[in-house]
Amino acid sequence: MIQHVRRTCVLLVTALSWTAVSPASAAQGATRDVEILQLRKAAEAGDARAQFDLGVRYAGGKGVAADDREAARWIERAAAQGLAEAQFNLGLMYADGNGVTLDPVQAVFWLRKAADQGDARAQSNLGLMYANGSGVTADAVQAAQWYRKAADQGEITAQFTLGLMYAAGDGVTRDAQQAAAWFLGAAERGHAAAQYNIGQHYLAGLGVSQDSVRAADWFHKAAAQGEAGAQLALGAMYLSGNGVTRDLVQGIRWVRSSAEQGNGEAQYRLALMLANGIATTRDDAQAMMWYEKAAAAGVAAAQTNLGARYASGIGVTQDFARAVQWFRKAADRGDASAQFNLGVMYANGSGTPVDLVEAYKWLTLAAAAARGDEQQRYAATRETLGRRMTPEEQSQAQRRAQEWRRETDR
Repeated sequence: MIQHVRRTCVLLVTALSWTAVSPASAAQGATRDVEILQLRKAAEAGDARAQFDLGVRYAGGKGVAADDREAARWIERAAAQGLAEAQFNLGLMYADGNGVTLDPVQAVFWLRKAADQGDARAQSNLGLMYANGSGVTADAVQAAQWYRKAADQGEITAQFTLGLMYAAGDGVTRDAQQAAAWFLGAAERGHAAAQYNIGQHYLAGLGVSQDSVRAADWFHKAAAQGEAGAQLALGAMYLSGNGVTRDLVQGIRWVRSSAEQGNGEAQYRLALMLANGIATTRDDAQAMMWYEKAAAAGVAAAQTNLGARYASGIGVTQDFARAVQWFRKAADRGDASAQFNLGVMYANGSGTPVDLVEAYKWLTLAAAAARGDEQQRYAATRETLGRRMTPEEQSQAQRRAQEWRRETDR
């Protein structure tokens, strides 16, 4: 199974949040009013901690009416006095435009101040700003350095992201062992995406000894947290009996869970199972539904299968024009089978006017992309078609194929 690596591109959740409480009694309300009054006096007297706490209260509407601008005003006063927690939160506020005008440069300014004081959350978010080129020039090396500072302090998001960077060689030298080590650190602390990624490392033997049983264990942990990729991977392991006792019921259960979350590959896998009666009763209507979802998600194989169903009328009213549409989508993604089928449709005038040049173009691309027996079959079909064409038409088709490759490579 191919390793899937995901990149986190969201800011950490700000500390400005509160747990809901039951309504206070009149006495409790009076006590709270006194607390707010004392807090405000301390804040106005210049106490940085009081300023920050008052800002947090305004942000959460605890004891005062919620007011993001007032929250930002007090938090900024605390940040200006060097309180790292305030600097971190102010940086997030500027990054989100929360209570202040959206300003990535100011976000970086305040995050850096907190990061320089050792705030791990600020270091992680500063790494993200460098990774995304938000408020600073994009710099993967700088991003990795800040993520490393946060990861060394145990910041879980930074640990996971650093694992991704080592896996991809992004800002650091590619190193599967380092990637696995950082994924494992975050996984052991419950990070679902890290659990999925370390599972992929154990499954493929990347940076660790290959161990399907440990892979399945990590997939279980991530899948239980709703990680769609892990659910699909775990389902595949149950279906094949790799790392777990083979169990078709568990297999389709996990594949379906992933599909229902919108995972296109899982939707395609589920469609195949329904279409072929694997671990379930054959259901062409349900198969069509899942093929359509996977195809809409951009899964080329699903688009090809959907095109084939419209061409043959299996599970749906036969519609050559729609078949051509789906074959084209998959063909443009480089799917050799779709390219071949599209070429045949053009050659026969099925769902589209006959166009031998366009047909030869797609058959040429299909023969180049395919392997083994399929490659020979596709090439033979192209040569048969070529006998109906002039040398000029064949040359034109070859030029179109070259143009398609150039466009695709951009």
